[in-house]
Amino acid sequence: MAMAIEPPKKDDLKRIANQNHFALSDTEAEAIGAMLAPIIPFLDRVDQMPIEPTPSVQRYRDREAGRRPTREEDPLNAVVRKIHVKGAAAGKLKGKRIGVKDSVAVAGIPICGGSHILDGFAPDDDATIVSRMLDEGAEIVATLVMDDFALSGDGTTSAHGPTLNPHRPEYCSGGSSCGSGAALYYDWIDITIGTDQGGSIRMPSSWSGVVGIKPTYGLVPYTGVMSIDPSLDHVGPMARNVSDVALALEVIAGKDPADYRQQEVRIQRYREALGKDVNGLRLGILQEGFTHPGAQEDVNAAVRKAADQLQRLGAKVEEVSLPEHREAWQFLWPIALEGMATLARGNLQSRHHAGRYDAGLADFFGAARLNQPVTQALTVKFVLSAGEYLHERYHGRLYAKAQNLRAALRAKYDALLQKFDALAMPSTPMKAERRGERSPYAMLTNTAPFDVTGHPGLSVPCGMSDGLPISLMLIGRHFDDATLLQLGYAYEQSVDWRKI
Repeated sequence: MAMAIEPPKKDDLKRIANQNHFALSDTEAEAIGAMLAPIIPFLDRVDQMPIEPTPSVQRYRDREAGRRPTREEDPLNAVVRKIHVKGAAAGKLKGKRIGVKDSVAVAGIPICGGSHILDGFAPDDDATIVSRMLDEGAEIVATLVMDDFALSGDGTTSAHGPTLNPHRPEYCSGGSSCGSGAALYYDWIDITIGTDQGGSIRMPSSWSGVVGIKPTYGLVPYTGVMSIDPSLDHVGPMARNVSDVALALEVIAGKDPADYRQQEVRIQRYREALGKDVNGLRLGILQEGFTHPGAQEDVNAAVRKAADQLQRLGAKVEEVSLPEHREAWQFLWPIALEGMATLARGNLQSRHHAGRYDAGLADFFGAARLNQPVTQALTVKFVLSAGEYLHERYHGRLYAKAQNLRAALRAKYDALLQKFDALAMPSTPMKAERRGERSPYAMLTNTAPFDVTGHPGLSVPCGMSDGLPISLMLIGRHFDDATLLQLGYAYEQSVDWRKI
């Protein structure tokens, strides 16, 4: 049988050398070819070796790839596919119907990360969080629309078209987990999963008027979810209420040996925090979170009113200042731009770790990039071209410096969180925008700093203005996600935010 792995030709080696800024003579190229020749048969054997599917795939074979929903089923364009994957007969999520972002692997179900380039790709394995939800009795019922490769914040750039705001359809739903927010307005979906590298759980939660938590970095395993930069990757639940968010977090949190992002992981009993008295909890109102460009007075007023309500419930509320917060979101750029460009260069696989890789995704993406027409959204082209430019012109220096500066930024917030149990500010400084009216990144100024520092962030609706939701964001100590849920639940149970 002919080998599938082909040895390089002399011209291939000389071309690759030129691309990497060194030269090969004909003699050197021939010598390298000779050195590689005895290795090729082993590379071929590796390529032919089967990879065993994860145990969850073997246990839960009741799964159907489904179909695109009709307009009547999905008026907000929030759903990519209606699917059916049935989990265990009993468990914490029994009876709960889950929708997952179109970047979360469900074995055998097509996902495309919101991009034309991955059209037709179906993963072989379930993401770890999908396995955990199925083990606890969940039914996965949908894959959900997302911005093209998760590189926008407004919910308008998906290959499947924009997701409409559930309250005013001519407005944006928020992104990149746009479908994960809007689909919660359908009575056949109870809980959704979003990802967050700059605010992509909390921004659609804010603009669509649902609850969403970006967990502490590393609390929830990211294995089997499409990345932007591994040091920014967060995945977490969204729902119509805090209780369902806490329930889902309890199921998906915890150590996964296959996820190299995780180091120390401390889990809590998240549902037990619900209903606890908030009397005496200290809440710091972060002044700079109300002063970003584009901040709207009705948003600021509603969030301060929510803080006043928590004070009436017994929390100790105090204004606090951290001038660095005004520009903290900018730390995202050197990491996300160059990180995503590097990831794309590696066919959506990071390197130099012993965790789980997705060989099928790497192969599909690499081939598609060569053969597919360039149809990515402008936001994708912006990130990849800017990231490549920074890498080529500054040799990774800006990425390295930004990564090294993260610890000092985290320490600034940690110092405040020694005095307070949580910080409060608007999830987004403004309400949802009309499609096409603003920058696709104007809304992430409060959310992005905490992707950089890894602190947990909970977005809870706290009012309506001009027919659009407003949300309070609570930020907590690392691995103290439970206190945020405690505060969010107390607030939620004490008001009807739709009437505020």
